[in-house]
Amino acid sequence: MSATTAEDAGTRAPATTPLRRMTALARAELTLLRRNKGTLVAALFVPLALPFSTRTAAEEMDLAGAGLDVGTLVLPAAIGFSLIFAVYSALVGVFVVRREELVLKRLRTGELRDAEILGGAAMPAVLIGLVQCLLLTAGCFVLLDLSAPSAPHLAVAGLLLGLVMCAGLAAATASFTRTGESAQVTPMPLMLVSMIGSGMIVPLELMPDRLASLCELLPLSPVITLVRGGWTGDLSAYEALGALATAVAWTGLAVFAVRRWFRWEPRH
Repeated sequence: MSATTAEDAGTRAPATTPLRRMTALARAELTLLRRNKGTLVAALFVPLALPFSTRTAAEEMDLAGAGLDVGTLVLPAAIGFSLIFAVYSALVGVFVVRREELVLKRLRTGELRDAEILGGAAMPAVLIGLVQCLLLTAGCFVLLDLSAPSAPHLAVAGLLLGLVMCAGLAAATASFTRTGESAQVTPMPLMLVSMIGSGMIVPLELMPDRLASLCELLPLSPVITLVRGGWTGDLSAYEALGALATAVAWTGLAVFAVRRWFRWEPRH
């Protein structure tokens, strides 16, 4: 090898990896997120405040008959609120606004792949949601005298699946959202249905059997079921596998929708 070739090899910039590219994009996205006060407040503080209302409602329910207590109702609900507001709703706005500002289009002209662009843009919200869920868990231990989980692997699986699924559903919802203003409206149906029917406010155990069977198929229901089952320990292997399969199916459906319909340029 000649001296010139050796010198060129020594000064050549190190090859980037997908993780490095996604991390760099995530840092830039986090900077933009800090400047958006409305999204930041909704992502950081709303999920921390809503569990207090759930606790008030829980104290008026006959939870003992369903094998539950205030802690095992409030904690899964708190995690669900964090996934809905800090991850799903926030990311719908992020994807739509970045698309309308032509940020996504410019990123595609570089070395970033499509999955890296979406993953890097989603990373700050997913990390915020994860940290929130951990803080809410610690708060429930302290304030509600919550016991240690009987099946922690179920709770961990439910949380991780929930983070991935909500990010995918956010990208899928952004596919059908035209403007940044409408991004405040299009997430509402899934948010309302999840809060009412996924066992966050009223546990599935307290619903009529036929209604509970339908609600089990909602996107967030398997997450709540796995997290709650992780603490109570009364989730059978069949029920756990069913919840896992439902969560994976919704995640796969979201990925399919993104690959099929996600737009990288402004909708006209």
